[in-house]
Amino acid sequence: MKRSQAGFTLIESLLVLTIFLIISSITVFSIKPQSNRIEDEVFISQLKADLIYAQQYAISHQHEVTVSFMENEYNYYIFESNDIPRLVERYYSRDIHVNPGTLPLYFRFLPDGNVSKFGSFTVVTKDKQFRITFLLGKGRFYVKEE
Repeated sequence: MKRSQAGFTLIESLLVLTIFLIISSITVFSIKPQSNRIEDEVFISQLKADLIYAQQYAISHQHEVTVSFMENEYNYYIFESNDIPRLVERYYSRDIHVNPGTLPLYFRFLPDGNVSKFGSFTVVTKDKQFRITFLLGKGRFYVKEE
């Protein structure tokens, strides 16, 4: 009687599994830095959208809208006045730091869409630094990576 063994040995199977685990662990470690970069981009994108929303809300409702960053609490608020509920309340990662520059972290959009003060502030993340600058007149702003 002739026996046919067409399978793999235990050592061959273990070798293939070891190689697979090594390759898969390398890809897991390379994904983590990508998540930091994506988190930074999402924060900046959300902040830009919220600032545009605050400006448009001020124009459409003809009221002053205040933007206030709480540096130590890692959040920012957008509100119309102190007695009305906040329009926007966002919390962000402790790895992101918003620092005042020539513009304090408390400013207002006026009913015509202008900003009460012009200047810039910085957003510092683990990998990058951004400068958000408000221009004089019509509340225009831009974000520049430094």
